[in-house]
Amino acid sequence: MAAHRRRCSVVLLSIFSLSLINVAHSQETTAPAGQYVSASVDPQTETAEKKAEQPAAKGRWEETEVGNMDLGDAATETPDSLSHENVFSPSASEPKHDFREELVIRPLHSGDIYASFQFRTLWKTNFRENKVSHYRLFPKSLGQVISKFSVRELHISFTQGYWRTMQWGQPYQPAPPGTELWVWFQDSVTDVDGTWKKLTNVLSGIFCASLNFIDSTNTVQPSASFKPLGVGNATDHRFLRYATLPREIVCTENLTPWKKLLPCGSTAGLAVLLKSEKLFHSSFHSQAVHIRPVCHDWECKATSWELRQTLNVVFDRHISAQGKREWSLFKMFSRTLTEACPLASSSKIYVDITDSPQGEQLELSPPTSLLSQAVALGDRRTFSVYDLTQQSTFGMTHSLNLLIRWKSNEGDMLRPLLHAERYVAGYGLHMGEIHTLMYNNHPYRSFPVLLLESVPWYLRLYIHTLTVTSKGKDNKPSYIHYQPSKDRVRPHLLEMLIQLPPISVTEVTVQFERALLKWTEYTPDPNHGFYVGSSVISSLVPSIVAMDTNMTQERPLFSSFFPNKEESTYFTRVYTEPLLVNLPTPDFSMPYNVICLTCTVVAVGYGSLYNLLTRSFQVEEPSPGLAKRIANVIRKMRGVPPL
Repeated sequence: MAAHRRRCSVVLLSIFSLSLINVAHSQETTAPAGQYVSASVDPQTETAEKKAEQPAAKGRWEETEVGNMDLGDAATETPDSLSHENVFSPSASEPKHDFREELVIRPLHSGDIYASFQFRTLWKTNFRENKVSHYRLFPKSLGQVISKFSVRELHISFTQGYWRTMQWGQPYQPAPPGTELWVWFQDSVTDVDGTWKKLTNVLSGIFCASLNFIDSTNTVQPSASFKPLGVGNATDHRFLRYATLPREIVCTENLTPWKKLLPCGSTAGLAVLLKSEKLFHSSFHSQAVHIRPVCHDWECKATSWELRQTLNVVFDRHISAQGKREWSLFKMFSRTLTEACPLASSSKIYVDITDSPQGEQLELSPPTSLLSQAVALGDRRTFSVYDLTQQSTFGMTHSLNLLIRWKSNEGDMLRPLLHAERYVAGYGLHMGEIHTLMYNNHPYRSFPVLLLESVPWYLRLYIHTLTVTSKGKDNKPSYIHYQPSKDRVRPHLLEMLIQLPPISVTEVTVQFERALLKWTEYTPDPNHGFYVGSSVISSLVPSIVAMDTNMTQERPLFSSFFPNKEESTYFTRVYTEPLLVNLPTPDFSMPYNVICLTCTVVAVGYGSLYNLLTRSFQVEEPSPGLAKRIANVIRKMRGVPPL
């Protein structure tokens, strides 16, 4: 028995030693002698190097943070014996990671405040060729989803509220109300519809959402919209699926799993500010997850997986600021910042001061001397930068509570060049008409837009009534793709490429007929109405300034999500309001009334008949009076027979 225990102890000790060796090998950051290390930064490695500060061995090249330098500079700083190909050698023993976090604060002309969080995780690995089992910064749950379902790109958003473009301008990350999900699959997937259904069920469990209600009745396969945002030239739309749930409600149970995907969670860095009580007490709230492959080096010989988590929120000054034009981190989020995420290679706060570059209208406290310019949404913006990786940012109190105060209310907001609206017209519960309005506010340039409409099957479109007018004249689309619906199988899909004239309103109208559903297909509150997802408008809008084509220059994350191919335009996506349509609804109280009436008649009629058939009748003599009963008692006492 003792020998058996000793053998078990030896085996357990061996396993424990091997596991320690594997962990030490996975965390090892230096290469063997004579082998050069990739120039990609590793946040944990950088922290460990700062603590250890061990000198590099002879013949090695130390890792260099490329987040704050050009890749061309990294190539020039290498030794003469090291070629450019060796800088980004894909044969490194360990996949390279990088994590950056940013917060963009943009004061709005209405007095409200717009805050946009950006968290980006890069991981150089290949899920298709390698079986990945060790996860470091990249969340394992999403990595397994990519590997299991052969996902090429995944974009999902949860939005509460509607973005008011004419009051707030263009958002950095547009999203429709409710839930939106669109996925590109690898060309190796044979059953796309089956994989799509399984993927939605898995994502429903990961994000605690009702994505399991996505099926063929609300899924479409666009033919021109939603091109891939990552690297790759394959555009076979058979591997694309798009669906929306406009009625989905976003709450804390969706935010909690979203925060758990961050390397530092909500315990350090900018994620500390994500307090659900404040985020959901706002005019607009949108959180999203974007996964796509991006280039890992300048020549794009190797690719990395990019996970970008975004959260956009707009705080109303009448609700959150008691009507004052004064904001602070504590007033917005009920918390302040004390440190950056230890795993982040970059942690910054950007405050948009484009309208007040010299502090004429805005006052920042504490002030900062760091300024940055970036082209975002076709306009060159100026930002005050707070670098959280520098201890001087937090001051003597070791806490940062950024204060933004308005000095004056002067200045007008530039009207967005492109925005859209949609509404339902008509009367009664039989026929109706959908109107989509697209506004081009550019003074002299026209540009094309790609309109996508996904209409449920119970609104039967009359496609022959489709009209497109601009400035009172017919505007013939240059491209039309229409896929009719099938009852209880698939929705309508309409895509059109339309040229918008300058300073014009283009109206798209189409008539529809309301279908009568089965009584089991109605929602628990049928009189509330049925939601129709937002229209999607994609376009290359003329830019206010020329776009910078130097992709190696450091720029904020919020300005580099959508790719730009031309200097004079920038890509944008606009969503309209979701529609609320009433359908012919039966009076669901009638069954209750019929049941009550029937039960009453049956109870009265059947009860009376049953009593007549089962009750026995007997003749009962009338009871004697009181005097007679007293007399009978007396007679009985005397022994005389009663009367």
